[in-house]
Parts: sequence; structure tokens; C-alpha cells
Amino acid sequence: MLKKILFTIFSFLSVLAFSQVLGSKLDKKTLALGEVGIYKVNISNLQGKDVQSSPKNELLPFHFETVKDSISKQMDMYERTVEFQIFEEGKFTIPALDFKIGDQLYHTIPYEVEVINTAQKGDQINDIMKNKEVKLDVKDYWELYKWYILGILTLLALIFIIWNIVKYAKRRKSSPVMMTNQTLKDLEKLRKKKFIENGDFRMFYVELIDISRNFITKQYKIPADVLLTDDLIDVMKLNNTISPQNEKIVEEVFVRGDLVKFAKTFPDQQTMSKDFEDIKNFVKRSSKDLEAEQLRTGV
Repeated sequence: MLKKILFTIFSFLSVLAFSQVLGSKLDKKTLALGEVGIYKVNISNLQGKDVQSSPKNELLPFHFETVKDSISKQMDMYERTVEFQIFEEGKFTIPALDFKIGDQLYHTIPYEVEVINTAQKGDQINDIMKNKEVKLDVKDYWELYKWYILGILTLLALIFIIWNIVKYAKRRKSSPVMMTNQTLKDLEKLRKKKFIENGDFRMFYVELIDISRNFITKQYKIPADVLLTDDLIDVMKLNNTISPQNEKIVEEVFVRGDLVKFAKTFPDQQTMSKDFEDIKNFVKRSSKDLEAEQLRTGV
């Protein structure tokens, strides 16, 4: 019987000797608003085991504002110290917190903290000294508002630069050279559709005249996109911007296009090819018409 008692005591002491001891401590259970409290967790007899807990600054609950969270770990000792503040009156709880030591999970004991407002009703709060009126000069106002002023000036400069870039891009896009090149590209796309080779004269003249009308409208500032063929011919002659050679080409192709549209004529491939080349040459020669107009008007 004595041997059993001694064996039990020896086993108990062995467990105590080789087990970890988790302890926690709260320095104050009553705090004033904003007063710093200290919460400590200690683990002894660590035997080199790893300790896992909540990340730094996240150990305590929501109302506990962490001021400092420090961890110290040695071979046989672990200590975590959290300094905190609470900015609301009432009672708040630090719950049992989990600490994993090696493969074992341990829990601290919970604490209740009471936060009170130490200011008494009716207490008079006096300034240390009366407010002093300070006069500001131009330099002082500049120091106060210079970044706002520089920001506004930078924004205005940026708007001005963007506006000029857009204006230049629009002007360049609508320039005679750009318009000529774009129309030549449109004519090349029309040629690749092989309307001429396939004998599809109706679609050929519809697209050829649309391209031509759009070109005349933008290049010569004549509303060819809304005028009937007869009216357009009259306007071109009165306007006197397009050379007689180019006027004749436009008149012949547009009249033939109207006849094709109403099925009054059926042009062959040779005629379609000639009309295509005539319009293409007209587009290329348009710059000479504009140069002549500038000389005539003195622009």
C-alpha cells in the first residue's frame, strides 16, 4: 500500500516537472477612460516547444485598443505583454484566450475590466492660456494655401494641353492630305470587293458615289451628302472651287450612278473601271484645286 502511494506521488511530481505552466495577469481591473492597462501571459517549462496564439495587436477583443504588443520567448520561458486602452465606459471582458504549446491547446482564465469616467459633473476646464490673435500676411497665406493653388494651376495647364492636343488631332484628321489619303484607302477597299469583276454594277456605283459624296463634303466644304445630283452639279459650278476637269468627272460618274440606280443603264466592266480610275485621279488632284482656291481668295 505504501509503495502505491509513493508511486502515485512520484508520477504526479514527474508530470508537474515536465508539463508547461500557463499563467496570465491583469494589472488593474478598474481603469479610467483612456488609461493604459497591462495584460500579461506567461508560459514556463516550455522545453523549446513552439507557441502559437493570435497575431500581434489582435489578441484582445474589439473595445481594447492595443498600444503595445510585445512577445519574449526563450528556451523554457514565453512572455507576451499587451498594453491597452479603452475609450468607452462600462464593463468589458477579456475572454479565455487560446495558446497552443506544441500539439497541446491551453486556455487563459477570463477577466472583467470596468472602465469609469473620472471627470466629475460640473468640473470647469480652463485653458492654460488665452487664445492669442495672430495676423497673417501674404507669405503666411501662401504657405497655407500654396499646394491648393499649385494644384489648381496644374489642373488648368493639363486641361489646356489636352484641349490643344484634341484640337490639333481634329484639325490634322480633317486636313486635305489626311482626307485624300483616307478616301484613297476607302477606294482601295471598294476595289477589293471585286464588284467590277463580278459585274455587280449597282453595288459598285452605290458605294463609289457614297465615298465621293463624303469626300466632296469634307474636302471642299460642299454639302454633297444631302444634295441631289443636279443640285450638286449646279452648286459646284457656282462655287467654282473644283476645277472644270474634276467637275466633269464628278458630273459624268454621278449621272451614270443615278441611271444605274433606277435601272436605266447597264455599264460594262470597262466603263466601271474607267469611272473608278477617274474618281481616284479626281481625289489625288483635289489638293491642286484647294491650292488654286487659296491663291484666288488670298488665304
